[in-house]
Amino acid sequence: MALSAKLELRTSQSLVMTPQLQQAIKLLQLNNMELGDFVATELERNPTLEQAEGEAPVEGEPAAELQAPVKAAGEVAVDRVDYSGGSGEAPLDTDYENVFTHGETGDGAAGLAGEMERAAWSGVGGGGGGYDGEGGALDLAGEEAVSLKAHLLGQVNAGLDDPVDRLIGAHLIESLDEAGYLTEDVGEVAAKLGCPAARVDVVLGRLQAMDPAGIGARNLAECLALQLAERDRLDPAMRALLDNLDSLARHDLDGLMELCAVDEENMAEMIAEIRDLNPKPGLLFDHEVAQPVVPDVLIRREADGLWRVELNSETLPRLLVNARYSALVETLGRGSKERAYLTECLADANWLVKSLDQRARTIMKVASEIVRQQENFLEHGITHLRPLNLRTVADAIEMHESTVSRVTSNKYVATPRGIFELKYFFTSAIASSEGGDAHSAEAVKHHIRGLIEAEEASKVYSDDRLVELLRDGGIDIARRTVAKYRESMDIPSSVQRRRMKKAALQKAG
Repeated sequence: MALSAKLELRTSQSLVMTPQLQQAIKLLQLNNMELGDFVATELERNPTLEQAEGEAPVEGEPAAELQAPVKAAGEVAVDRVDYSGGSGEAPLDTDYENVFTHGETGDGAAGLAGEMERAAWSGVGGGGGGYDGEGGALDLAGEEAVSLKAHLLGQVNAGLDDPVDRLIGAHLIESLDEAGYLTEDVGEVAAKLGCPAARVDVVLGRLQAMDPAGIGARNLAECLALQLAERDRLDPAMRALLDNLDSLARHDLDGLMELCAVDEENMAEMIAEIRDLNPKPGLLFDHEVAQPVVPDVLIRREADGLWRVELNSETLPRLLVNARYSALVETLGRGSKERAYLTECLADANWLVKSLDQRARTIMKVASEIVRQQENFLEHGITHLRPLNLRTVADAIEMHESTVSRVTSNKYVATPRGIFELKYFFTSAIASSEGGDAHSAEAVKHHIRGLIEAEEASKVYSDDRLVELLRDGGIDIARRTVAKYRESMDIPSSVQRRRMKKAALQKAG
């Protein structure tokens, strides 16, 4: 059969990802801080965009109208909200895979440091900070704090007379991490500064004698030793204890008493002294004021029993398209290049305003559906958090799962029960042993924590016993799942808890 070349004309439909559509999809997953940076960049780049002043809503501004009351029965009165957008552009609820890029946001001694930092076991990762539902402005102003580096530089300048030593001290201070530990080796510092390592060691010793005690240490044992030396409590027994922090983290008290050559009473006093120390002295001074979480969505209960869902107007950018600027330039008779540039800027500005409006409406739509699904959580607490996945929400609002995933990434909601990430409400299902409704993973974790906190010192529950108790409560769960949840909440094993409770009882007696 002979081969020949021929021309064919075919017609087909395909989805073209324009730069504007890529930008609109990217805006969905930006949190409020990233969105503010993006808008600020666009304001600098585009002369036809300007920041709206005042609280009055502007054209394309969704803050005033994007509010929906959610009925207690689970229905939303959406007559005041138009989710269609009406822009005539391509929808965002499509699975666009790999189209655009975006940034992704052990040992015994370390375990001891974590234990010393926690006065109690950490809670289930979710909410933090309350929201009273009154709609008042959040106080975001942090108190001005003294910088660790400024605090140390003042002491170096006052305590070191030699300019070379001051330079070495300043370099060492710059090498400290936020906890106050030295991150560079003495030899590396000496090589960078071109001076003997012995001189760097001397300056480091002077730095470690400054306030706060324990600063400039290279590991946890040295940090604790510096603080004990300041208190004149660094005797041979205490040095032996610091050399075996791994044993202390494992609660091997018998082995430590033998190594330190002390009795049980002295060992308890030594451990109490170590617990009184600060494993991260640098955290006494703020390097930067920590930014609190600013919620994107506010949920509050109204007098009529409806849940009011609204966007936080403080996080919404207010933009205006300055068409008069473009018209003014047109009247000045500029060239074709200038007119083409302004035409492009106007198109970008209009698209950005539409994209921000559609982003706000999509967030509202997803948040309202989450309130419908998790109404019992808002009413009664974490034990009533129901299993939920992205597909359930996506099917309910007739959008794609990828759109829901982008909307819920790095977005926070303020409820009367605290501030939660939207992802927090999506949990896996744990089967019920009685054939009833499934339980959410977060509710099961909360149940496990409650059982462990209620256990007696003489009757510490093993993981197998926790499985039995959970099944008695209607939760069918495997032992390995209990262990995984317990470890995710930083709750020690039954053996470690028994030792800790025994030591606490002995200390109290």
